[in-house]
Amino acid sequence: MAGRPAFERAAGSLRSAIRDGGIDGAVMGDKQIRELVGDEAEIRAFAMSFPEATEDFPWGDRAIRVRGKVFVFMGGGGGDEFGLSVKLPRSREFALDYPYTEPTGYGLGRHGWVSARFEAGAALPIDQLRAWITESFAAIAPKTLARKVGPTPPA
Repeated sequence: MAGRPAFERAAGSLRSAIRDGGIDGAVMGDKQIRELVGDEAEIRAFAMSFPEATEDFPWGDRAIRVRGKVFVFMGGGGGDEFGLSVKLPRSREFALDYPYTEPTGYGLGRHGWVSARFEAGAALPIDQLRAWITESFAAIAPKTLARKVGPTPPA
């Protein structure tokens, strides 16, 4: 361990912290990772309950992945705002009828990705977000994993 360069030891520590869920409140680059509480923490825990789900912080926001592919982006636009982006191949048009949704930027919206943003302290539509995360997982995950989830979300 002592023979490894400092940057390798730091990277290993960061990976361990992410894996163990201890990254909330840390600084990633120039961006503070905000601790999730209440409904937001519940949504994160739900996304992490899917088979082989892992968490990453590629741009200072949370990315929940399955086998290296993102199925949920979670973050805020600033302050205490909460938002998430999911891929909705079946319900995209319906989802875009809500006032808090829009096609995801960076060209992802053209491929079925939808972003939802909520003001700080706003009540989150938990059941709706769970359904969207489930649909996104089914769209992104390999079919063998998607079948394990079935038509109902994991507990």
